[in-house]
Order: sequence, then C-alpha cells, then structure tokens
Amino acid sequence: MSIEEITGYSTTKQIIKAGSGASVTKGATVTVHATGVVCLFFLMSIQCSKLSIYFAQVKETGKKFWSTKDPGQKPFTYTAGVGGVITGWDQGCLGMKLGEIRELVIPASEGYGANGFPAWGIPPGGTLNFTLECLKIE
Repeated sequence: MSIEEITGYSTTKQIIKAGSGASVTKGATVTVHATGVVCLFFLMSIQCSKLSIYFAQVKETGKKFWSTKDPGQKPFTYTAGVGGVITGWDQGCLGMKLGEIRELVIPASEGYGANGFPAWGIPPGGTLNFTLECLKIE
C-alpha cells in the first residue's frame, strides 16, 4: 500500500493491514499494540553538470526503543486527538480502523523534538517509525 501524508503535518502513514468497522476519532479511547524504532535520514546529493539533485532516504537504525509486545509490557491506551501523546502519533492514528496495522514515520518536530528522549535512546532530532495495531476503540 502507498505512503500517505497526514494533512497539515509532516508525519506519514502507510496501512500495512486494513481494518474494518469503527474508526479512531478525536476524543475516543484507543488501545493499541505499538513498536517504536529510531530512524535516520540520509540526504544524498548527485551533481550532474550544473544541476544538483537532492533526495532523502529513511533507513531504520534497528534501535527499537519501545514495544508493547515485549515481555512485561501490555497494550497502550490513550485518548485520541487531544495531545496526550506526541503530535505525529496523535494525528497519525485518527481514522485508523479496528484491527488495522499502520506504520507512521514521525519527524522530530512532531515527535520528541530537538532534545529527543535520551532515557529511551531517542537522539536529539530523532525521526521515529511506529508500527501500530488498533485493538480497541471506545
């Protein structure tokens, strides 16, 4: 499936597995399985004559910083669309359907910002990749 931008944000989403039925709306109580990985952006430059072409590539570092599927963890419950979680997650989950698995790529500006979250191994300016599975919507 294709990568889509979240309207008005820099976060992108990709549906890995379609869900059905109810969807996440602002104010809903949502329970998800979540796995977060730190990403790196590589800016490449190709010069041809007087023309420079720039493109970015996202590559996972392989550094998982959190997963509700790890031993001792449980699914995560939050209130959607009201700012209780990082902006990219908050906006990126709206519209998600029950049973859906969605991948979000969240830039630092919509994640943990210029300071990162060192306690979880998220570096300053770190871009995040979350895989989320919607388990319950109330």
